[in-house]
Amino acid sequence: MRSAKTYGKVAVLMGGVSAEREISLKSGEAVLNALLRKGIDAHRVDPAENLLKQLQEGNYNRVFIMLHGSFGEDGVVQGFLETLNLPYTGSGVMASAVGMDKIRTKKLWLASGLPTPKFLEIKASEDLSHVEGQLGLPVIVKPVREGSSIGMSKVEEASALLPAWSQAMSFGGRVLVEQWVHGKEYTVAILDGVALPAIRLETPNKFYDFHAKYQADTTRYHCPCGLSETKEKEVKALALSAFDVLGARGWGRVDFMLDEQENSWLIELNSLPGMTDHSLFPMAAKQAGIDFDSLVVRILDTSF
Repeated sequence: MRSAKTYGKVAVLMGGVSAEREISLKSGEAVLNALLRKGIDAHRVDPAENLLKQLQEGNYNRVFIMLHGSFGEDGVVQGFLETLNLPYTGSGVMASAVGMDKIRTKKLWLASGLPTPKFLEIKASEDLSHVEGQLGLPVIVKPVREGSSIGMSKVEEASALLPAWSQAMSFGGRVLVEQWVHGKEYTVAILDGVALPAIRLETPNKFYDFHAKYQADTTRYHCPCGLSETKEKEVKALALSAFDVLGARGWGRVDFMLDEQENSWLIELNSLPGMTDHSLFPMAAKQAGIDFDSLVVRILDTSF
């Protein structure tokens, strides 16, 4: 364990300008308080308020990125910090940019022989006529570059495709339509090259949407996840492969489905997972015997 002084002055980036600002603020405050409890000289920095000036005047030694969405999870702020020669937590520019783009992520996985559901990028409303024939129904409609299930819809009838596509288009202008996988949803958190215990997600909602993630008390999290030891070892190995293929580093989370035959289907990479009281990464860490404050420090260690 490093001494608190080793970290120097730490900027915790939180808030920002994306649609996930409020979640980022909650995650950031939790991280900030954990670092302070560990005696680390940590400070709140909101990139929405002249980030360059704040970092220059603050004379920081390293940065804990706790931003979600655009200008935080997409490689932009990582590149900015690179130009300032400021060490930061988590994945670098390329992996962050690729991981934020659901289509680029899926193409890289497919090229590497990793399983992910069939999909289409729908650029114009008239292309929606191809969806049912190529993917069947139901499907999941998603903005290509948003997290926290923002702008996502499950579509069970062809007549609902257009409103779902229009909603997703309002978040950045690129839309992914993905084949629906009938089965159970899981996630594997990865910390410094190690896959933590898998979590199974259970919600009465149509899918694990924004409400289920952050607001509902009806969402259930199973950790241990209920898989056999052999199967959990298999899905953890798949998650590590999916993480490595994208060039991710430090920490992150890989979401996937197991269909009714227990085949694995990779859904997406989260290169900057949430750290709120509803978040999955701290749950997996707790199951692995890592308390929240120690987890935060171990994530900060990825900045070295």
